[in-house]
Amino acid sequence: MSVSNLNKKYLFTSESVSEGHPDKVCDQISDAILDRCLELDPNAHVACETFATTNFLLTGGEIGFIDKDPMLPKIIAKEAELIARKVAIDIGYTAAEIGLDGNKCEFMNRLHAQSADINQGVVGHGLDKYEGKQGAGDQGMMFGFACTETPELMPATLIYSHKLVQKAAQLRKSKEIPWLRPDAKSQVTIEYEGFKPVRIDTVVMSHQHDETVEHDEIEKTLIEKVIKPVLEPTGLLDDKTIFHINPTGRFVTGGPDGDAGLTGRKIIVDTYGGMGRHGGGAFSGKDPSKVDRSAAYMARYIAKNIVAAELADRAEVQLAYAIGVPYPVSIMVETFGTEKTAIAKIEAAVKEVFDCTPAGIVDTLNLKRPIYAKTACYGHFGRSEFPWEQTDKVQALKDAVKSK
Repeated sequence: MSVSNLNKKYLFTSESVSEGHPDKVCDQISDAILDRCLELDPNAHVACETFATTNFLLTGGEIGFIDKDPMLPKIIAKEAELIARKVAIDIGYTAAEIGLDGNKCEFMNRLHAQSADINQGVVGHGLDKYEGKQGAGDQGMMFGFACTETPELMPATLIYSHKLVQKAAQLRKSKEIPWLRPDAKSQVTIEYEGFKPVRIDTVVMSHQHDETVEHDEIEKTLIEKVIKPVLEPTGLLDDKTIFHINPTGRFVTGGPDGDAGLTGRKIIVDTYGGMGRHGGGAFSGKDPSKVDRSAAYMARYIAKNIVAAELADRAEVQLAYAIGVPYPVSIMVETFGTEKTAIAKIEAAVKEVFDCTPAGIVDTLNLKRPIYAKTACYGHFGRSEFPWEQTDKVQALKDAVKSK
């Protein structure tokens, strides 16, 4: 969002999707396979993709084990199917009429070895001028964002969208709303004055359901048991808020049966709901040597610490890399006119406090661990259990700014 929005009244919208959305099914499978690879070898290089359609799952991509144990690729080849089926079953896909039967669906595995050409640059065996230092796993630019709209320092539109589908999933799994099925989407539109949320204008929820339930019951139940409990505490609902609940009137066919799924197709849901920019790279299924993922986490870590340090009310950080090169080609900080000190000082402090080399990112955030399956639904950011959400660099940033 640009500086021009500082004194402007406008509407902004973000969406989220449930863990049963077909794209998110694929993200969760890819990250569960990644976690298993990291359990076997913390230095594993993984780029795992998943495809889902009517009663069918496919995994493919590249895996490279630094540990030369010849059994590791065979273990993953054997376990990929078990992992994929377990993810589907845990989500709630246990019957074909729901959208997928994790127990009986067809499965195909096409995972294979990583390219040696890519690997040599990543592990530091590429060009001699980099003295064996770990290079970036790909070129590209990554963005991180933070703002003061919510306690999570995230955009309100996205956080509230996530909370709606999370609440619905809890009620589905507890069987408090027994007719809910796994696939769902939410959308929240907020009226802003400048960068301040002032009211919720529109809420959209589309939730898969059993064939026997009527639309009126779906509408009433989702408003009373999901939307109001989540959004009334914000103080932003009012008597003019518009609700669109299953606006097509029927959502029985869903999951991979209603729409094919692919890993990495919900990148805006995964990040900032469109409020912050996105470099274009997906996260799920990729080990932390891929800066598409790890540098996006570092950029969020930096942006969140800038805002938490009260150096700005809003911060966006861009990091950019060249494949095989162990240093970022650029670091940029944007504060949208909300900075409390010169941007040049903030940017200089960032470069002093944070090690943005690929190896430095992995070390700082301790990323060679099986922590990724949990990231694969309800957003990678704004959740305190992840290391890139720490605000432990606040004082270091303040001290660095003062010294400039």
